[in-house]
This record gives sequence, structure tokens and C-alpha cells, in this order.
Amino acid sequence: MKEIRAFIQPHKLNHVTMALLEIPNFPGMSVIDCEGFGRERTQHIQDYKPFLHKKRIEIFAPEYLVETIFQTIMRTAYSGQHGDGKVYIMNMLEGGRVSTGERSPDLG
Repeated sequence: MKEIRAFIQPHKLNHVTMALLEIPNFPGMSVIDCEGFGRERTQHIQDYKPFLHKKRIEIFAPEYLVETIFQTIMRTAYSGQHGDGKVYIMNMLEGGRVSTGERSPDLG
């Protein structure tokens, strides 16, 4: 089981979501509003604020879906502009299902 975490432009969320929903056995996702900045920083003349609005997507997926999900996000979030976002893949050690008390390294 892996966690896929993506930071994308807010206007790309619907496009990315629709593409992910086309993946067979897609496990679902959480979306969070966030702000941040990377290497490229915006320059505001008044009231300098380096943070840009992003959407953070979190997906916990079995190993066999990770590459498909990763490539789908990379392809559909792309606009060709600086600040399109980033996608990370991380190992998940284990998880628990609150409703049943189940605990497993392969919780889907």
C-alpha cells in the first residue's frame, strides 16, 4: 500500500478527478485546500505574500494501481505553466478502519 500525495492547481481538480474515476478499482481520495510555494515565487508589488492556492489530493492505493494513478495525475494536472504542482509517492506502513477496529498494512 502506498500514499500518493499531489499538490495541483485548483482549476485542474475537476479534470484530474474525472480522469482518476475512470481507473478501474480506483480507491477514492481526499482533497484539502492549502497554500504554499516552491522554488518559483510570485512577486506582488503590494502586500507581498508568497503563498499560492493549491489543492492537496491524498490517495491510499494498492501497489498495482500506483503507477497508473501517478501518471494520470501527472498528465491531467499539466498546463505547461510554472506552479502546476508536484506528486509524491510514499510507503504506508499500516492503517486502521475506525468502524471495525481492523488494522492492516494492506488496508484499502
